[in-house]
Amino acid sequence: MTRLEQKHLALLGKAQRLKKPDTDNMRLCFEVLALASAIDRACAARLAPHRLSEGKFVLLFLLSELPEGLAPHELAERAGVTRATITGLLDGLERDGFLSRHEDQADRRKVSVRLTEKGQTMALDRFHEHSQWISSLFAGFDQQEREALERLLLRAWRNVEGLENNRAAVAAGTPL
Repeated sequence: MTRLEQKHLALLGKAQRLKKPDTDNMRLCFEVLALASAIDRACAARLAPHRLSEGKFVLLFLLSELPEGLAPHELAERAGVTRATITGLLDGLERDGFLSRHEDQADRRKVSVRLTEKGQTMALDRFHEHSQWISSLFAGFDQQEREALERLLLRAWRNVEGLENNRAAVAAGTPL
């Protein structure tokens, strides 16, 4: 029972009407996208009652292992977000009492971000709960099934990377 998005159903329907080959592959891609979207929505719904987004959650668990704190630009790098994004995330976490900013005594231009006690508790509680939930998404898969799925996903990743490499080569004017 797959719940494809309307836009994917429309694309698939058009491809079928035009008798395009590989519509089964298109459907499979759309099913993977639908699953990823459903997981993202469920993740957001689980974190929302705690006034957290996935981005804020990531910052909490990163900071939970750094009692001395971290400069915002270093935190942005570790979280894989821009400096502009980190500012908004940190402002929200600070407003909710999960972290505080500390000026460097020697150089007031330097700031480190540290979790408050409330933030540390939230980080640990949510990390344990969230990691258990993530693991449960593939409950019932035995080792052999997990390995097979991993191999299949790796093949899809290689296809994506190959297409991206070809696109980049064409854009650069390099013959394939």
